Amino acid sequence: MPTCDDATPAQPGRSPVKNAETLKVVAQGDREIVITRVFDAPRRLVFDAHTRPELVRRWLLGPPGWSMPVCEIDLRVGGKYRYVWRRDSDGKEMAMGGVFREIVPPERIVQTEKFDDPWYPGEAIDTVVLTEKDGETLFTLTMLCQSPEAREAVLKSGMEKGVEMSYNRLEELLVAGASR
Repeated sequence: MPTCDDATPAQPGRSPVKNAETLKVVAQGDREIVITRVFDAPRRLVFDAHTRPELVRRWLLGPPGWSMPVCEIDLRVGGKYRYVWRRDSDGKEMAMGGVFREIVPPERIVQTEKFDDPWYPGEAIDTVVLTEKDGETLFTLTMLCQSPEAREAVLKSGMEKGVEMSYNRLEELLVAGASR
């Protein structure tokens, strides 16, 4: 079975990442944001890349110049996760965490999300669904915000750019791992 453990993301300046244009961020209802992206990898690899700390810390970084010194994942219902990002230039940190409510490997994850220093009010509930077809995986994240105001704050934050950079990094990691 392919693995992305030993894969190294491509270096800057390489050709555009496959499927980069498939990222979509859409407001739904008055409290939801739906993010979709196609990955050129089986859903087992995409699931692993979202649930194994040694992999998460290699791609979930947002813009260049950030690292993830803390990535803890207790992958069980009721288990917690915690991420701490650090901007390398000045040491500024941003942290978040939550609790897993549902886990169906390799299909579905439901978890709460709350930032230590919130940039949107309240806690969100994230539902990830992975659907595989012909060796590709459709990743769908539905973020249910606490209020319409919270959803608007998230949409206005510019988070889409960081999400896009992270998912492009993930695609490179998955493709490199799947080809070994």
